[in-house]
Amino acid sequence: MANTFSLILVLVTLFTGIIWALDKFVWAPRRQQKAAEVLQMESGEVSEEQVASVAPQPSWIETSASVFPVIGLVLVLRSFIYEPFQIPSGSMMPTLLVGDFILVEKFAYGLKDPVFRHQLIETGEPERGDVVVFKYPPQPSIDFIKRVVGLPGDTVRYTDDKRLCIKKKGESTCEFVPVDNIHQSEFTQRGVNLIQAEEVLGKEPHEILVNPYIPNQTGQYYPTPGLGEWVVPQGQYFVMGDNRDNSKDSRFWGFVPEENLVGKAVGIWISFEFDEQGDSFLPSWVPVGVRFNRIGGID
Repeated sequence: MANTFSLILVLVTLFTGIIWALDKFVWAPRRQQKAAEVLQMESGEVSEEQVASVAPQPSWIETSASVFPVIGLVLVLRSFIYEPFQIPSGSMMPTLLVGDFILVEKFAYGLKDPVFRHQLIETGEPERGDVVVFKYPPQPSIDFIKRVVGLPGDTVRYTDDKRLCIKKKGESTCEFVPVDNIHQSEFTQRGVNLIQAEEVLGKEPHEILVNPYIPNQTGQYYPTPGLGEWVVPQGQYFVMGDNRDNSKDSRFWGFVPEENLVGKAVGIWISFEFDEQGDSFLPSWVPVGVRFNRIGGID
């Protein structure tokens, strides 16, 4: 299904671009010729002020032609380079918090057309540990953000003690993902302090959270309830949230097809703090502060 906003942006760019081209190469020369005839001058001698006084440019043409470069630049930036996203939930805590506004590198995993998302140019593939934005497979109109855990051909296991074990494609043994610096976190869930740990999936370590009082929801695992093991098909990826007990991810709804990938989350450009406790007189959706210390890259 086409992305509605992208479709509107493409149509507006196309419309204003056509108007800009028609005005530059057809209508503007006609206005100049008309002004030259009225003033009985050679066409090349007529100034812009004289043309504007005799044959003024219609306001709707002027507006369309002037906004075309801006709209076109926005389309190129948003479709092929970087796109801003807002983090709406806590499934990627502590890496990403509610109120973080992130930049997603659109060209990291291939250039796609902005409407139907057909691959135009292949530029790369996700690596284990990447934080990716993708179209939620059961409902592609919704964007999700998670961390890549399993690559095509991998076997991913999530044990009862909440450890990740990955048997990489072509290997015979399942190796536990290294975990270090386990400690009580400042983050809470339902009044319980979560356990925070450093996990190493890719080149750089990242932080994860687990709730020590909530057992694995194995009865909801997909596609086989009770079995915490998944073999990643070719052309698809297994993703999980860093907040392991507060994330609906590949454990519960399956794999992410390559064509659903939107891009790689690379940085936080602004982060707003909201009044989650209701202590402020402001509505819950109005920011009460800016977390400048969170601006920067994403592990």
